[in-house]
Amino acid sequence: MPFIARIPKWFSARRAAQVTAFFADKEGGSINVLRATKLIYLSDRASMAEREYPVTGDNFVAMPFGPVNTYTYSLMNGEAEPPQTHIWAEFIGPRANYRVPLARPITIDDLDELSRSDIRILEATWNAFKDIEKYELAEWTHRFCPEWRDPAGSSVPIDFATVFKRLDKAEPIELAEQLQAERVLVASFAA
Repeated sequence: MPFIARIPKWFSARRAAQVTAFFADKEGGSINVLRATKLIYLSDRASMAEREYPVTGDNFVAMPFGPVNTYTYSLMNGEAEPPQTHIWAEFIGPRANYRVPLARPITIDDLDELSRSDIRILEATWNAFKDIEKYELAEWTHRFCPEWRDPAGSSVPIDFATVFKRLDKAEPIELAEQLQAERVLVASFAA
């Protein structure tokens, strides 16, 4: 039986799909999964550095090819339960080999879950890394994202406090606790 991720109520599959769609659109309509996972993580990390919260709000794990957004990756792999898979499918088509395509052409207006500030961070991430090949991008995250540790062929969690600490934020634990409190609030409204 295939693995199916149970996605928590605080996680927005629509928001993650729109972030993925942004990068797939920049790549011409489909994007390599490894490349997408790195760009999405780097966007979240840049947002945490600048605004003290991630774009997607996803959990992070260290995997052999670098940091990964947990639930977004599960959605890319078709390993999530409805209704998240249906929401994801509004923007992203089924994975084919190592690529995820757009479900349909998009415009910036279709990305209604993302603020102008989110889009600016995604654009900056794209501009910084658009010419870097997927394996080089993975290697870049190994060298320049010190929160990543080699998981020895598995995966290990990367908590928000660790990311904030590596970004030299003054109160990393307090910032992480604030993000967790916001998740509880979002989940209470989703119940």
